[in-house]
Amino acid sequence: MGSTEKVSTGSVSTGSATGAELPSERYDGPADVSTGSDSAGSTSGDGVSVQVQVRLRGHFEPLDGRFHWYGRISADAASGLRAGTTVSLTTPHGSAVGWLSDVDPWGRLRISGTGRPPF
Repeated sequence: MGSTEKVSTGSVSTGSATGAELPSERYDGPADVSTGSDSAGSTSGDGVSVQVQVRLRGHFEPLDGRFHWYGRISADAASGLRAGTTVSLTTPHGSAVGWLSDVDPWGRLRISGTGRPPF
């Protein structure tokens, strides 16, 4: 995963009169994960910032009307991070607040969020 890959399956119309488009549906590449952030994404002094590789995906969920994004953080860089933590995830395309949850058998942490994704 040495290179940034932002793959779009094309813009998806929401069907609204404004013609708004949904974000791209996936991102594979480098990111910065910061703990100790507030809801605005700014980091407090006691937080940890880690450079990681991520694989992110997302989709619009018509039942709640929001974009849901999720993915995995590479195991080699996730050692300073813990499940159950709210973090700020920043990619070259944007930043968003997410939630770290379970660790898979390969040691990768799951991250998820709703709203505007970081890709």
